[in-house]
Amino acid sequence: MTYDDCLGGKPVVVTAALTGGVHGKEAHPDLPETPEEIAAAAAACEDAGASVLHLHARRDNGERAFSTERFQEVADAVRDATDDAVLQHSTGGTGAPDALRHEPLRTDPAPEMASLDMGPLNRYDRLTSENTRELVASLHSEMRERDIKPELEVFNDGHLNESLAILDDLDEPPYLNFLFGGGTTSPPHPRNLMNRVEALPEGVEFNVIGFGPHQLPLTTQSILLGGHVRVGLEDNRYYEEGGLASNEQLVARAARIAEELGRPVATPAETREMLGLRGR
Repeated sequence: MTYDDCLGGKPVVVTAALTGGVHGKEAHPDLPETPEEIAAAAAACEDAGASVLHLHARRDNGERAFSTERFQEVADAVRDATDDAVLQHSTGGTGAPDALRHEPLRTDPAPEMASLDMGPLNRYDRLTSENTRELVASLHSEMRERDIKPELEVFNDGHLNESLAILDDLDEPPYLNFLFGGGTTSPPHPRNLMNRVEALPEGVEFNVIGFGPHQLPLTTQSILLGGHVRVGLEDNRYYEEGGLASNEQLVARAARIAEELGRPVATPAETREMLGLRGR
């Protein structure tokens, strides 16, 4: 994927990360937490242009949930509320036992996509996720068994090494997600995104996340480089300095920018064709 893809009008996949698993309503009063709230946000984001919905589950008290049962509730509610968007379940988890990390993959039906963290990372002061190679391989194996497309979460250059090492084991096209922010994520700078893209073999599709104020500039750069984008309240709570955003607003802005730069927003059908997904 290159600047030529941008000039050629390749469709942009917009992913909406609706809620995440760390901050809650104390950080944003309208952050969706219940299955009903998540489903309503999902429907609004699909209408605004998102073709992929990145889902986390929450307990009744707002804390993150990993159980298949809770993910089933969320997925069922989202399917009922949306037309055709791709459901992508999160398997990431700071400090969660390895066995729980498999739970989000076991809904019926299985999600079309799931996130796959590619190595250790630190978040905030007391949250660490080991993501050993053994766990990564185990999650990937179950994804293959259930025909779930993995999105490889590349938080830093070491994770890029881990991802490139398993490209031959991935169904085409491999889909890598580049994350930029603080902690053990990559330093958020346009030069670092450019270096990442230049390191990719031909045929790899990539997506970009920028945390907080880096969301808008780095996702825009991804559009210019032929990549895809993820936006939403999981990664960024603000539309502008001092002004809280909604998931729908962030998706609509990403879609508008893509269109103005000459790249149409991918429909769910186009997304499935580009990423080799099995269908909802």
